[in-house]
Amino acid sequence: MTTYDLIVVGGGPAGLAASATGVLGGLQVALVDAGSGLGGQFWRQPPPGSPVGRGEDLHHGLGTYDELLSVVAGGATIRSSCEVWTATRDAVSGDISLHLLDRTPGPGREASATITAPRVVLATGAYDLPLPFPGWDLPGVYTAGGLQALLKGSGVVAGRRVVVGGTGPFLLPVAAGLAARGAAVVLSEANDPRRWLPGAPAALGLPGKLLEGAGYAAALARHRVPVHLRTAVTAAHGTDRVEAVTLSVLDREGSVVPGRDRVIPADAVGVGWGFVPQLDLAVTLGAALSGPWDGNQVVQVDAWQRTSVGGVYAAGEVCGVGGSELALREGQVAAEGVLRDSGLGGVTDAAGLRRVRDLIKRHRRFAAAMAHAHPVPPRWQSWLTDATTVCRCEEIDAGQVRAAVAGGATGPRQVKQLTRAGMGWCQGRMCGPAVRRLCAERAATTLPEVEERLVATPLPLGALARAIDPIPGLDIPGPHALPDGTDPIPDRTE
Repeated sequence: MTTYDLIVVGGGPAGLAASATGVLGGLQVALVDAGSGLGGQFWRQPPPGSPVGRGEDLHHGLGTYDELLSVVAGGATIRSSCEVWTATRDAVSGDISLHLLDRTPGPGREASATITAPRVVLATGAYDLPLPFPGWDLPGVYTAGGLQALLKGSGVVAGRRVVVGGTGPFLLPVAAGLAARGAAVVLSEANDPRRWLPGAPAALGLPGKLLEGAGYAAALARHRVPVHLRTAVTAAHGTDRVEAVTLSVLDREGSVVPGRDRVIPADAVGVGWGFVPQLDLAVTLGAALSGPWDGNQVVQVDAWQRTSVGGVYAAGEVCGVGGSELALREGQVAAEGVLRDSGLGGVTDAAGLRRVRDLIKRHRRFAAAMAHAHPVPPRWQSWLTDATTVCRCEEIDAGQVRAAVAGGATGPRQVKQLTRAGMGWCQGRMCGPAVRRLCAERAATTLPEVEERLVATPLPLGALARAIDPIPGLDIPGPHALPDGTDPIPDRTE
């Protein structure tokens, strides 16, 4: 067990800002991230030694990333390729222990470790919000974030003819990046741009956002990307992989307008409906949640990003999805709070803190406007046939979920008990939003049920066994290979 002054979980913008601020304030900081390199999804970098370039056009603020990384690499302990599979808090000292799964030794050789600190910043980010449609389980169908991850991390263009659909500004950089690399892209936005009118003051308060949007619009025009408004990808077609998609025109409620479907060829599809905060560790540690502007539950924090649990802070998209600049500033404030609570002077002066808090306020206002302008269409469920797979892990279709709801299930938990939807490998991350919305007519709320998962990530049994204190007379082999290269411990079951 190794002890630090501060542990930051997550190496995206919020985590890097928190770590750098902590280092500059004199704290002994450990930064834990599941990726092979720091940057998170926003600043996703190719693996070390990769011939793929950084893709300057795919990133914003790389100068900020380089500055933060320089500070963190020079003063913090970085634990890359490590996932926190659970967290515990000492009832007496209040110290927080994070139990890590270290994947650096390779598949089948994962190791376990425990690190401890009196204070932790959770900057675990968010993941794509997927919604099923007929054919979404065909090879070649991705989330929009999946398409971008392939492009940023590996330089891979997923197809020659790509349809990007869903809702929200995130679709713009995905479509522009693919088009710039030769793909024939079609962009489908489910909502009406006029929904932005009430949020115009929030957008005008951040002129950088307007310039960014204008840049993407110019890129789409330059590459002649057709943009279909108030339309959605409602079906994917193909045998061994996706070959075409149906684009449907939607009414104000999100129902398909009859007779206006079009089928267009595609060998790759990316669909995104926003993001879901990654709350597993926050819930395990007992942090209070609240329901904000975007329909997700998020970690509830005070002015210094403190959660309801002593010693636990949160920053970035776990506090509400609002973009990289908001995450950066929240990470900075969280570490400033840690420094003050540790009895140390802050790094940022009073005037600087006022500017940072003003930025946070404006970005949160913009995020609220964005959520209003780009909701999931209320009648999204009408696109599904009863044969549409909802839970891919357990192969549960919409008809089974609907039957459970008709039989009296009032929420995702009861649907899970009756159908096994959500019991698979992803633990409901893929199917949970769909099940929740299919239950919405009977449920009192559409907010997700955030259940505690004491094991937050798939954990090889061998890695767990090697972490247990040895029992006298019981020899648990360490991670090594037989002469033929095979693993002597059958610990691949997870």
